Amino acid sequence: MILVTGATGNIGRALVRELDAREAELRILVRDPARAAGLPERAGRAVGDLGEPATLAPVFAGVDRLFLLTQGIGTDYTAAALAAAEAAGVRHIVHLSSFHVGFDPMPAMGRWHHERELLVRACGIPATFLRPGGFMTNALDWLPTLRAGNYVLDPIGPGRHAPIDPADIAEVAALALTEAGHQGREYALTGDETFTVAEQVQVISRTVGRAIEVRAAATPAEAVRSRFPHGAPPALADAVTESLALMRADTVGFRTDTVQRLLGRRPRTFADWCARHADAFRTAPAPA
Repeated sequence: MILVTGATGNIGRALVRELDAREAELRILVRDPARAAGLPERAGRAVGDLGEPATLAPVFAGVDRLFLLTQGIGTDYTAAALAAAEAAGVRHIVHLSSFHVGFDPMPAMGRWHHERELLVRACGIPATFLRPGGFMTNALDWLPTLRAGNYVLDPIGPGRHAPIDPADIAEVAALALTEAGHQGREYALTGDETFTVAEQVQVISRTVGRAIEVRAAATPAEAVRSRFPHGAPPALADAVTESLALMRADTVGFRTDTVQRLLGRRPRTFADWCARHADAFRTAPAPA
């Protein structure tokens, strides 16, 4: 039995569908079953909350493999999941981390994920660590400014990155969960095309058939507000500012061939991702 945490997010939804296609026995952890609407019915729903450890014993009962995705900047959810996994006799964990863990020096974004990785390693359950870079779905963060004024705020200028489709992360996770040979491995996952923000916006423009303005972020604070319009805790805001500075400085773009080596094909392209999400970007107003 495979238990999927984070099942209603971008990676989790794709993973549940991938595991369903493989006819794997699976269960999803949900706080609100309504949020699992649209996921395969054969995926059992288990109501619980990583923030409430007392709810987890029945969720983990009979589980031998775990996909562990915890959000935020703390370790409490990870610790709760690991305690439940140990009690249930889980034999393999596939843990979603970040490629920032491999940076030297390690930025704040990496340190948070590194702390969670250390907890996983310390629990003694064999694990596979997935360390993706930036997600293609991060482009959806541009929707508020696209809808308000048909523009995208660019915080990294000449910086390049190789975003990955969450569906590719999910396919790698499914492979690690259902096939032997992945325990003890660390997989850095990226796309194989590098982009500046302006180049990504050009792809979106071609997809929706209209010009979109790119505006340089005037200050780091403006860049943070564009991602967290309702505010971000100071530690998170500082980490985002640091991460954007690192991205601006990388004018080559970090990328790996891990997806191709594991899946036997090239990663999905940003153009393909945009085509699948074109309706979201078409809701933005056309320029006057």
